[in-house]
Amino acid sequence: MWIAILTSGLILLLSISWHVPGIPFSLPTPQPHPLPQTLAQWDDQTGVGDYLTEIKLTPVEYLVWSEFPVQVYIEQPRESAESSASAKRFHDWYNAVLQAVEEWTVYLPLLVVSETESADITIVRSRPPLQASFNRETQRFENIRARTAETRYEFYLRPGVKEPRDILAHKFTIYLSPHQTVDYTLATARHEIGHALGIWGHSPVETDTMYYSQVRHPPEISVRDINTLKRIYQQPTRLGWAVTPNPG
Repeated sequence: MWIAILTSGLILLLSISWHVPGIPFSLPTPQPHPLPQTLAQWDDQTGVGDYLTEIKLTPVEYLVWSEFPVQVYIEQPRESAESSASAKRFHDWYNAVLQAVEEWTVYLPLLVVSETESADITIVRSRPPLQASFNRETQRFENIRARTAETRYEFYLRPGVKEPRDILAHKFTIYLSPHQTVDYTLATARHEIGHALGIWGHSPVETDTMYYSQVRHPPEISVRDINTLKRIYQQPTRLGWAVTPNPG
């Protein structure tokens, strides 16, 4: 059962409460999950800190994965790189995104899969849908903006493995423009995948890959990024826990 599509970038479109009309269950009580081994072993000796205070809470608290590896689908080119210039650009895009996934895999177990059906995170080679704001005075939509990337999430219920009740789960879709250079595709993919792994916010420091703006020399994943990721995975979440049927 799908519950709601919630985001456009970092803008909350729709929230859900404990008791949603027409949905016969209550959301789980927020609880922390055990840390994945990769983060449990992470030990920062530099003392550079984190930016947990910049992370946005959602209706389910933190966007934490609880089952690993997280499965990632990257849209794949269908032609060989030698067949045309456009095919070569597609392969370059794919390889840059794949590199970003491999870089994050050091810190959280990720697995690239060949089918979208099994994916937790789907990465699409496409410009994000155009976004407009509604002017209440003129009653018109204005300021249609073209963006190079966007990350969206949605909630759904999946059958429990260890118990008969359904589990509250989530999926992500990442849109990445095909019209960036390889270096910026890599940087953008790093950043958007960071959102999909749970860093639902931005760093105020430009040497972090989750910095809120694109910079001339994009940074790699920083110690502060991983410190923040670990702090997030120590926080309570409703995701990954069983929902409770409502009486009647």
